[in-house]
Amino acid sequence: MAETEQKSYKRVMLKISGEALMGDTAYGLHPPTVQRIAREVKIVHDMGVEICMVIGGGNIFRGLQGSAQGMERTTADYMGMLATVMNALAMQSALEELNIHTRVISAITMNEIAEPYIRRRAVRHLEKKRVCIFAAGTGNPYFTTDTAATLRANEMACEAILKGTKVDGVYDKDPTKHADAVRYDEVTYDEVLQKHLGVMDASAIALARDNNLPIIVFSLDEPGGFKGILAGEGTYTRVSG
Repeated sequence: MAETEQKSYKRVMLKISGEALMGDTAYGLHPPTVQRIAREVKIVHDMGVEICMVIGGGNIFRGLQGSAQGMERTTADYMGMLATVMNALAMQSALEELNIHTRVISAITMNEIAEPYIRRRAVRHLEKKRVCIFAAGTGNPYFTTDTAATLRANEMACEAILKGTKVDGVYDKDPTKHADAVRYDEVTYDEVLQKHLGVMDASAIALARDNNLPIIVFSLDEPGGFKGILAGEGTYTRVSG
């Protein structure tokens, strides 16, 4: 990525999984890990980039898992949405410790702890250089936080989705289980769908493809990884048309 392209990222969506907040623990939140990610966000925020965030809830409760264990799917998904609100509040607290003005914006109304989602208000927060954390997914069951991130990224006119994971890009198979896994530098939306590469779920990929929104997959465990991507450094996979 050239220097000129680096500056073209005026507004981005950072999508991270709930598991990214666990650190080395088995479940829940690991405050030092939350604080480390907040510091990464601050570095990029200080570069003048407007940042949206969506955080999954899998470290607390995963709707599909609950459904698989006999719970009614809609109820399980709503519980998963509430888990994302808890993660969003934790990240808000960590960011505000670093003096970054942050808004948690929930797709499920809970006025005491988060703003309701109003697109124009959220855009205004971004223009005022506040970090917007979109919580509770899309507010609908049967949709993942990947789809929520892609939806909000489009609504907020983000120029890219940066998906922070535990690996440094997209592989043809799980690199933690297969030593011969091959990493892609670039891959198309259609290849992701046809080869079932597991970047995001199919509806999120289709939504990104239909709106020509690039997805950049990188390792969140790499110190300075978020800033590095915007500077065209480090290892990552770009998913685009």
